[in-house]
Amino acid sequence: MPDEFTLKVSILAGVLVVVSLSRYFRSDLLDAIPTVGFSGPLLSYFSALQFNFDGIRMLKEGYQKTRPGLFKIAGFRRWMVLAGGSELIEDVKRAPDDVLSTEPMNELIQPEYTIDLLNRNDPFHVDITRSHLTRNIAVTFKEVREELIMAMDDFILVRGDGNTEWVKVPLQETIERVICRATNRIFVGVPLCRDHDYQTLNSNFATNVIKSAMIISWFPKPLKFIVSRMISNLPSQIQQEIELIRPIVEERFAKMEEHGEDWDDKPNDMLMWLMSEAKGIERSVEGLARRMLLVNFTFTQALYRLLANPEYIEPLRQEVDAVIKEEGWTKAGIDKMNKIDSFLRESQRVDDPALLAATRLALRPFTFSNGVTVPAGTIVSIPASAAHIDERIFPNADEFDGFRFLKLRESDGGTLSSRYQAVSGSSEHLVFGLGRHICPGRFFAVNEVKALFAHIVTTYDIRFEEGKGAPRQYSIAGFRFPGKANVMFRTRQKRHSPESG
Repeated sequence: MPDEFTLKVSILAGVLVVVSLSRYFRSDLLDAIPTVGFSGPLLSYFSALQFNFDGIRMLKEGYQKTRPGLFKIAGFRRWMVLAGGSELIEDVKRAPDDVLSTEPMNELIQPEYTIDLLNRNDPFHVDITRSHLTRNIAVTFKEVREELIMAMDDFILVRGDGNTEWVKVPLQETIERVICRATNRIFVGVPLCRDHDYQTLNSNFATNVIKSAMIISWFPKPLKFIVSRMISNLPSQIQQEIELIRPIVEERFAKMEEHGEDWDDKPNDMLMWLMSEAKGIERSVEGLARRMLLVNFTFTQALYRLLANPEYIEPLRQEVDAVIKEEGWTKAGIDKMNKIDSFLRESQRVDDPALLAATRLALRPFTFSNGVTVPAGTIVSIPASAAHIDERIFPNADEFDGFRFLKLRESDGGTLSSRYQAVSGSSEHLVFGLGRHICPGRFFAVNEVKALFAHIVTTYDIRFEEGKGAPRQYSIAGFRFPGKANVMFRTRQKRHSPESG
């Protein structure tokens, strides 16, 4: 008799074979679409696994092979059809939700086994991000900038004398904490945004969700819960978030009970907006904690690009100094920093964290404008990482041109067209998604990153360690991550600070 472990492994292997064979027999409906990787009943699982770690290369291969068009890559449960080229991308954009559903996002993050909102049918945090957060960018800008400066002082200047000495800084870790702290100044306020445990929790949570979801997605539904408990510490992280925000939530609910919706010094932050809008079980501390973990987000790669292309530092400094002299450190001033906006959009183009955009599930057969039909149950997506380096759209696409989009804005009818701004989305720029499902928090995110970028280039001299350059990128489960590197900082030499404004 086989032992219990061997029996379990044999059963799991049998399940995977059955799932693989069933997918293989359905794949004949997609025979007309070229395949990247293997398409056989068992070897296709190798391609699905390979995509999790080599997705950038596979998407580029398929995009170039079809010049661009449709190609497919095997997934663990379904085939994924990738649509390149503006016409096919527009097909995906225009498709109604009852034809191409956003359900694959659930497969991507496996929410039932990772974050699991108490009421997943009520995405009210998205509406709050789109409305309250965006409307309050100008109002909260002073607080965000204040926290950015304090955080940079805490994480960088304390490491050296703050004057002429170069200080070695682990960039990714430091920037994640600075962004996390400034963002949470508007999410939960002081003092929690400065709490070390809270910063650590929120900085690591998104990455942990992606990595856990990738592994969980390999297994059939009956095994997902068991696997999630074996490989993930997300439940303990959620519990930690609950305990950290509990005192604040209980105090605010008490004031709401006593004073209604308005009282002196009522916080104007994300947590308060969520508390005001939450209904039913989502009004609990646990429900609010899970929502708060969803609305935290990074920009390390843009600084790596700046360090690899130091010729941009002085033009960016000159622009910031001139704008701040005129507008001060305000949202209106940030809006006029067109060179920084262009630099960040170009960094988005070449270093977009998401390899795919507008991932959808076909709920019924869907026909593209080129006449090709994909059956119900097929994943449809856009190979964003490959589309962003299409030479027909972006000449010299493999070269980083920090002012590429500034030149395009200036040449577009002689005006600074908003079409090429960092917050704008289109079939040519897919960083924030597409159409009606475009990221609702992009305005806040871009303004925060521009403010931090402007602060860094005007406050510090920065360079890589001697003899070292930008670290190699890597991809996991459809996402691109920057490698870790130390960066040298010192206070900017011989600078004339503009008025603080």
